[in-house]
Amino acid sequence: MTARILIKNLSALDDGPVSVSGWVETVRDQKKVQFVVLRDESGAVQLVNPRNSDADGVVIADEPATSISSLSQGSFVTVTGQLKHDERVKLGGIEIKLAGLEIVTLAIPETPIAADSSLDKRMDWRFLDLRNQKQNLIFRIQTTFEHALRTYWIENDFIELHTPKLMASASESSAELFEVEYFDTKAYLAQSPQFFKQMAQSAGFGKMFEVGPAFRADPSFTSRHATEFTSIDSEISWIDSHEDVMALHEDLLVAAFTAVRAKHGDEVKALFNVEVTVPTKPFPRIPLAEAKEIVKQHGYEVPRDDDDMDPEGERRIAAYVKETYGHEFVFLTDYASSIRPFYHMRHEGDASLTNSYDLIFNGTEISTGAQREHRIDVLVEQAKEKGLDPEELGEYLDFFRYGVPTHGGFGMGLARVLMLMLHQASIREVTYLFRGPTRLVP
Repeated sequence: MTARILIKNLSALDDGPVSVSGWVETVRDQKKVQFVVLRDESGAVQLVNPRNSDADGVVIADEPATSISSLSQGSFVTVTGQLKHDERVKLGGIEIKLAGLEIVTLAIPETPIAADSSLDKRMDWRFLDLRNQKQNLIFRIQTTFEHALRTYWIENDFIELHTPKLMASASESSAELFEVEYFDTKAYLAQSPQFFKQMAQSAGFGKMFEVGPAFRADPSFTSRHATEFTSIDSEISWIDSHEDVMALHEDLLVAAFTAVRAKHGDEVKALFNVEVTVPTKPFPRIPLAEAKEIVKQHGYEVPRDDDDMDPEGERRIAAYVKETYGHEFVFLTDYASSIRPFYHMRHEGDASLTNSYDLIFNGTEISTGAQREHRIDVLVEQAKEKGLDPEELGEYLDFFRYGVPTHGGFGMGLARVLMLMLHQASIREVTYLFRGPTRLVP
C-alpha cells in the first residue's frame, strides 16, 4: 500500500514532512510560484511550489515545476513536502510546500462534464461526477445510515439474510416483473424479498433483516422511480398488529438519523444547506381515509378511481403534518384491501381495510409495511379474491401449513430516504449507478 496521510487528518499534525495522494482539482501555474489544489476522498489541500530562477531572474525548468506544468484536472498524483499551518490560507489554514511529485496518471485535459452540465450528461460520466465533494458526502451518509440500521438490528438479535434474486414466480405484481432466460425455463428478478422474509418467520428466526437489490419493470420516468434499487427490509414475529411494525420502523429511523446528524450534520449544512433533523417518536399516524378527507378540506381532491393516495395528495398531507405537528414523517394507515396485496391482514370486523401503512417522508412515500395474514385458510381465500390461483402459490402457502407465528414487516427504498433527507430533486443524485427504463450504462 502507498504510505499516505488522508487530507482530512493533516490539520491535526504538526508542521513537518508529509506525503499525500489524490487527484488534481485546479492548477495555477504562475511565473514565480505554482499552486495546486489536491483532493482525495476525505478533503482538499493547497500545494505550493515556489519557482527557482537563475542569476538573471530567468525561471528554471526544474522539478517538480515541470511536472506541475503538465498536470491536468483529474490527474492522480502522490506528493511529498513540508506541511505548514498558515491561517492566511483559505483552504483549511494549511498548505504543503512541495518537495517531490509523482504523476500516477495524467487525465485528458478537456473534461466532458462541467458544473452546469445536465443531470443526464453527468450520469453518462458518473465516475467523474462522483469526484464532486457533495457526491462523496452522499455515499458517506449512506454508509453511516446503513451501519446505524445494522447496529440496531444486531444489538436487538435480528438475523441478517441474503435472499435469492432469481425467482420462479412473482412476489408482488406480475405486471412489474423482469423475465430472464434460465436454462430450459424462465425466471424472474425479485421485486422484493417478501415471500422469503415470511419464510424466515415460519423457520422460527423471529426477527430478520436484509439490505439488498430489488427490481421493478416499471416504465416510470419520475424523479423517485428506478428499475433497480436497494431495498431495506425487516420482518418480525409475535406482533399484535401493524403498530408493532411501525414502532420498529420508528426506532430504526431515529437511530439512523441520529448517527447521520452526529457524524455528518455540519457537512450536510455546509454543502447542502440542509439541517438533518432527528425525528421524534411517535411519528404522527393518520388513517388513509382521514388523510384524503384532510387534503380535500384543504382544497385538493385525490383524482383516482381506486382508494389510494396520489403523489400530490402525499405532498399535501405531509405539508399538513409539518404545519400541525412539526414532523417530517407521517404514517398513513389502514389502507383499503382493494389496493393491498392478498397477504396483508385485514381488520377484524371490517375486511375492507388492512392492518397496513405507507410511511411518508417530506412529501413522498418511502416504505410500505403491514401485519401479514398468517392463517392459511384466510390467506387462500384472500388470494382467490385477488384472482390468484392457490396452486401457483403452493410453495409460499406451505410456509403457513406447517405453523407460523403472527408476524409483519416493511420494505423501504434506501435511495428515496437519502434523496428526501438531503432535499435532492432526483433519486439519480443519490444512487451510485442509476438504472431506469432508458439507462443501463455506465
